[in-house]
Amino acid sequence: MAAPKTQYCETPGGFVGYQVFGNGSRSIVFITNWLTNVEVIWEEPAARRYLERLGTFGRVVFIDKRGTGVSDHHGTGRALPVEEHLDDVMAVLDKVEFEEAVLIGDVEGGTLALVLAALHPDRFTDLILINSFTRIRRDDDYPIGAPDEVLESLAKQWKDNYGHSTAPLRLVAPSMAEDRRFGESWLRQNRLSMPPGTGGEALTWIANTDVRGVLPSVQARTLVLNRKDARFHRAAYGQFIAERLDATYVEMTGADTLPFYAGDFGPILDEIQEFLTGDRQQIDSDRMLATVLFTDIVGSTAMAADVGEDRWLDLLAAHKDTVTSIVEQHRGRLIKSTGDGILAIFDGPQRAILCAIELLEGLQNMGVPIRAGLHTGEVELRDGDVAGLAVHIASRVMDVAESGGIMVSRTVKDLVAGSALEFEACGRFELKGVPDEWDLFEVSFPG
Repeated sequence: MAAPKTQYCETPGGFVGYQVFGNGSRSIVFITNWLTNVEVIWEEPAARRYLERLGTFGRVVFIDKRGTGVSDHHGTGRALPVEEHLDDVMAVLDKVEFEEAVLIGDVEGGTLALVLAALHPDRFTDLILINSFTRIRRDDDYPIGAPDEVLESLAKQWKDNYGHSTAPLRLVAPSMAEDRRFGESWLRQNRLSMPPGTGGEALTWIANTDVRGVLPSVQARTLVLNRKDARFHRAAYGQFIAERLDATYVEMTGADTLPFYAGDFGPILDEIQEFLTGDRQQIDSDRMLATVLFTDIVGSTAMAADVGEDRWLDLLAAHKDTVTSIVEQHRGRLIKSTGDGILAIFDGPQRAILCAIELLEGLQNMGVPIRAGLHTGEVELRDGDVAGLAVHIASRVMDVAESGGIMVSRTVKDLVAGSALEFEACGRFELKGVPDEWDLFEVSFPG
């Protein structure tokens, strides 16, 4: 098969390069690691064999994420947050008219794939994760993760070797580490994917991203594939996902995980082919992952008494107009007014936070102080309203916020890792009517 033509999709964040190849009635989205260049990758014989066989399963969209390969490089020296990459993928799918697709996430591409599947259950009914993870860093409730000192050591090694030494292959593709031709091809691919600084930031993104909170919202029929002896993309990460999704889990021999075409990848593609011949499960499109935003006017009763009824009604009308406009600008859905506040949902936590900031500042200029609370979780749409534990949690998170404050749950904070947003840890809180204690964070922003 000749290398497919590279095309571009213009998104609000910049141009995204992609290719479409393969044939058949099935649509497939393939998201792999950060180091891609859709033009150059076809020069590597192993990669070509992998992609050509993948193309026999259906029409495949293969994307260079912004910041890598032929897509726009944003020049910030950092990896973009999850939300922006999700927007890019959906923009490409809309352009190529993929209404429903199989979603394949390889290594850190699986992190993005999990969130996409949770956000768009009607468009991604089959999910395949290859050597993927929800979180890499160890935590008290995540003992399978890598300790901080290990991640710091790996980051230094990556920086020291990037683009000129194949030493990292000993960790992620040991069977190919001594293959000189393969190693040189891999290094060239890396150099033409992103510069060293951004490459280092990609590893920081991997270390800091945590999408465990989206797992309860994933409805797709799921296959999880892992290499038994992998040292970095360890099998324990896949087992963690499979247990929580009730997914089909297959563990294969070997330790090669990166690049996706390293070593014997035939068994991986065999499992994918077998999985795709099965029946699809019924998807409940009324359940979805969303970021829930609650706001309320601080001291509304006293303010109403101070300004008088007529002026208070005018303020409420101006509040409604301002809120409606700002929520729409940030692609949110205004669900309802809560009297002196609002309930809105968003398909991305970064958009929800930026909306809350603009609401706070805009209403403050009108003399209407507010506070806000956000949480990301599964919601159920019911006759124009939303329900679910995530809605209750967001309301209770708001209750903790002070006047002029925006409080978020750890789930929200973890999902915007890599963004320019900053947070201040506020401690652990008991939320009325919600089990366990919750880590809450306040958004820091100018003013």
